[in-house]
Amino acid sequence: MSKSILSDKKTNLFIILSGIFITNALIAELIGGKIFSVERTLGYEPLDIPMFGDFVLQFNLTAGVVLWPIVFITTDIINEYFGKKGVRKITFITVGLITYAFIAIYLAMRLAPADFWLSVFGTDENGAPFDINYAFQQVLTQGLNIIFASLVAFVIGQFVDVYVFHRLRKITGKHKIWLRATGSTLISQLIDSFVVLIVAFYILGGWSLSQVLAVGTTNYIYKFLIAITLTPLLYIAHYFIDRYLGKENAEILMEEASKESGESLF
Repeated sequence: MSKSILSDKKTNLFIILSGIFITNALIAELIGGKIFSVERTLGYEPLDIPMFGDFVLQFNLTAGVVLWPIVFITTDIINEYFGKKGVRKITFITVGLITYAFIAIYLAMRLAPADFWLSVFGTDENGAPFDINYAFQQVLTQGLNIIFASLVAFVIGQFVDVYVFHRLRKITGKHKIWLRATGSTLISQLIDSFVVLIVAFYILGGWSLSQVLAVGTTNYIYKFLIAITLTPLLYIAHYFIDRYLGKENAEILMEEASKESGESLF
């Protein structure tokens, strides 16, 4: 394979992985304001296990956690083939785009609503007056808190993921992909799960600390289980990427990625 063709394939691979990464990260930010019940979604009653004082453990998760495992798995794949520089580049691009979304949402909230739009919905299903602009403002205000908190947690989590991934890669070499990928994801998501809730809901949202700890715990349990469940996807992704690049070229790319890893998070 000529150098130019390999370069094109490498660029295309980075664009595809970046697209998956950015899309899931941005959507996760936008839907993160909703807290949903896993038990009721599956048709069961909440577990109601007492923990953290008066607060009980239920599987109440932010909707964003449904997509974040995909973001972290994609991080590990980018890590494997493009190294710390690749992850750093896509992380900063994503932060910039999420910040842009933050500004766009804020400006949308500042727009004066049209009179006819305010009366479009009239009443809710119970016949009570429904203020669509108030609902719009409330949902997006919480969304802005989530976006701000997630940016903080996202940057911290990404660089911790990179650091742990390459430390494990030095130990495992090119073998045991599952160990370095899943291990780095579990550690980085532990940080992400609690930082985002503390900033968004405890500092900015008025939640009690026990509520934050309870939801953070259930969020992490979910991420832990999903990270392990999705581990086979890493091998599937490696298989198709290696076929696309060629086994020899893929190994060269991974070797270059591992050589540029260092002790610094940045």
